[in-house]
Amino acid sequence: MTVQPIVVKVFAAGANGGNPAPVVLAADEMSAESMRCVAANYGHESAFVLRPLDMTHDFRFRFFVPNHEMEMCGHATLGALWLLRRAGRWLSDNARIETLSGTVEAVFDPQSQSILVSQPAGRTSTVDEASLRSTLLDVLGLDADALLPRAVVNASTSRVKTLVPLRSVKILDSLRPDFARIEELCNALSSTGLYPFALDEADSGVFHARQFPRSSGYPEDAATGIAAAALFCGLDVMNLLQDGRTLITVRQGEAMGRPSAITVGWRDVNEKKSGYWLTGSVLLATEG
Repeated sequence: MTVQPIVVKVFAAGANGGNPAPVVLAADEMSAESMRCVAANYGHESAFVLRPLDMTHDFRFRFFVPNHEMEMCGHATLGALWLLRRAGRWLSDNARIETLSGTVEAVFDPQSQSILVSQPAGRTSTVDEASLRSTLLDVLGLDADALLPRAVVNASTSRVKTLVPLRSVKILDSLRPDFARIEELCNALSSTGLYPFALDEADSGVFHARQFPRSSGYPEDAATGIAAAALFCGLDVMNLLQDGRTLITVRQGEAMGRPSAITVGWRDVNEKKSGYWLTGSVLLATEG
């Protein structure tokens, strides 16, 4: 078992797309600081696989960005599970993973060869304070008429993201935020990142989004699984899931030249408290 990070690219949807994730498959002897240093060295969210503390689980995962540890990272979880499968360490069709955000469940679909990662049912609250909304628009460089006539919503499955509904993909792609003010704004919003989004003009099952994290050590994220799950939760509250959609694709990273696609949907459409499934492509970084 290697302690050398293996870099995978998760959710890629085109050349240079996806979000890289360094993964260490045998991290039991690593300190928290050495894990953080791996993330800082690579400049990406990183995953570390350890023996579970609770033996009702199959694995324990820890996640770090360059600046700190995280409770959960969707794309790094998917990438780590894909590598465990390749290494012959995950042979069943189901797995339970310990994380700081709680138990994450995973399913391997033998027919499609895809891996699904669970997210719990979401929580939402509207951002009603006028001064916060005004600051949000200012930080993103937007006028009020750039917003859809929907509430700005804080939504969370693992971490709170601030969902900002925009009128068009053109407006989304043209955003040039004031990055120096994002951390202060996110703290005021009790959020870990801004997630502006827009509906696709041709397909009601596709949404485009960008992620500006609060303090991860980089200004923008090419693909954010837990933010996509939070978006799905928020869309349900905003009544933007058209045609009875139970599954959507979130396209992210396009404005960065790193096109990504995240699939998210209900675990059980008849029992929405069961949460969501996340899935998408995984490949070795050397293959992409």
